[in-house]
Amino acid sequence: MKKILFLITQSEFGGAQRFLVELISHLDPEKYKISIAAGEGNDELFQKIKNLKQEVSQQKSVRKKPEFKNLLIKTYKLAKLKRTPSPIDAVLSIFEIFNLLKEEKPDILFLCSTTAGVLGSVSSFFYKILTHANIQVIYRIGGWSFLDPRPIWINKTLFLAEKFTSFLKDKIIVNCENHREIAIKNNLCSPEKITTIYNGIDTKRLNFLPKGIAKKFILQRITITRPSFSKLSELSFVGTVANFYKTKGLEYLIRAVHILDTEYKLPHTKYIIIGNGKERKKLELLIKKYNLKNKISLLGRIPDAYRFLKGFDVFVLPSLKEGFPWIILEAMAAELPIIATKTGALPEIIKNGKEGILIEPKNSPVLAEKIYWILTHQQRAKNMASLAKKKLKKEFTSKKMIKKINELLA
Repeated sequence: MKKILFLITQSEFGGAQRFLVELISHLDPEKYKISIAAGEGNDELFQKIKNLKQEVSQQKSVRKKPEFKNLLIKTYKLAKLKRTPSPIDAVLSIFEIFNLLKEEKPDILFLCSTTAGVLGSVSSFFYKILTHANIQVIYRIGGWSFLDPRPIWINKTLFLAEKFTSFLKDKIIVNCENHREIAIKNNLCSPEKITTIYNGIDTKRLNFLPKGIAKKFILQRITITRPSFSKLSELSFVGTVANFYKTKGLEYLIRAVHILDTEYKLPHTKYIIIGNGKERKKLELLIKKYNLKNKISLLGRIPDAYRFLKGFDVFVLPSLKEGFPWIILEAMAAELPIIATKTGALPEIIKNGKEGILIEPKNSPVLAEKIYWILTHQQRAKNMASLAKKKLKKEFTSKKMIKKINELLA
């Protein structure tokens, strides 16, 4: 039996954490002994892991493989591991991870996210040197941090950190060809070391609320003035689910709503943003600036927010930078018309005009135009959504993802 230590920067739930839960729920506990360590955050990841045994036991595969009922996972909270650590915290975190490696003695160190990838690989280097341990280091990155919209010197520093520590990793996994090509083009690592594994989900495990119930849930929680309508079906919700980070491009969605409100006049359409984060105050000020309090509602974080996707009539992802967003797969599974930006894996997931609509980032006028088009061409939008769901079931399954990762772990 192999021991795997998964190391992830934050314990709050996001894309990397979503990947981790999806992967662990499909790893055979007869083959792997699993431990997870995470740093700062609200510990939602640990709660998901705590509930995982019950979730896995409900799968049909458990009836065929009852050993999955014995799923045991050790978890560790790391005090010094932070998304943006100070130099002192970075050094202390390296020692913290080193001590955990000595305690766990894993055969595989599986690093998720940027900071964990950099600091974890440095810790593994010292661990190998000082203990003569034979440990395989696998690094899975959802999206290169040096592509984020921030000062050039910070991104150059992050790039150099990735490049330097790539020598300390045995395998690097990216979730889209775009990011693999960027790494090879910039000599971040050798082409042989880096591989692309698309995200995948098991649609049978998704527990969507019916459209009517989801719409009522949203309607009960919106803080804007209730629109007048005779039937719930007359009310349209255009929505997104995202952490309130600058990279998510939510300000451009708000500006698009301003254009829609002034030029297109859609009285029975409301705009819903599920999520939270450090950009919230900025977004609230922008909503106030454009006098959109009666149009846009920020619902905050909602556990398992995907369950309410069928309450949307259009799903929008206005990101400036992405890897391979899980929420897009969930929106495809919910059979929603999708508008997204041409970034990261999105052009590899959606063919523009076929499974959805792709636009350039930071283009609020075009985003407004496409939202209006979908709302006024419902049958064509429905056809695109149907094709997207078919593509999801064919190409982006958890079965495919797990098979490729198991090949790396073997």
